[in-house]
Amino acid sequence: MKHYDPLVAPDATEWLSLDETEQLRLVRSYHAEARIEAPRIEVHAVFHAVVENQLAMDIPAVTSACTRLLAQGLDRHETIHAIASVLAEHLNDLCAGSPGGPEPGADELNERYYRALSELTAAKWRALA
Repeated sequence: MKHYDPLVAPDATEWLSLDETEQLRLVRSYHAEARIEAPRIEVHAVFHAVVENQLAMDIPAVTSACTRLLAQGLDRHETIHAIASVLAEHLNDLCAGSPGGPEPGADELNERYYRALSELTAAKWRALA
C-alpha cells in the first residue's frame, strides 16, 4: 500500500498485512500531505490505525458504528475520529481502574467499549468536536 486516505476504506487484507510501523507512517503521511495539523500526531496516528484495524477485522460494534455515523452525515475521516474518541475514553477509563472493586474480565471490558460505540451518534460527536 503506497497511500492512505481515511475518506476511503483501505482493502482490509492489504491493511492488516502491513506492520504497525507502516500503518502509522501512512497515516502520518496522509495528514502531512493534507496539511492537517494534530497536536500529537503520533498519538493521532495510533488511534487512526487502531480504528482502521478494528474496521478491517470486521468487529461488529465498530463496523455498525461506522455505518451509522456515515448514514448520519459524517464523512469517513470524521467517523474514524468519532470512534477513536470513544476508544480513547475507554482506554482512559481502563487506565484509571476501578478502585476497591474486582478487576473486570476482558469480555466485560470489550462490552463496555461496544456499548459506548452503540450510543455514539453524529450529533453527540459534533457536540464534542
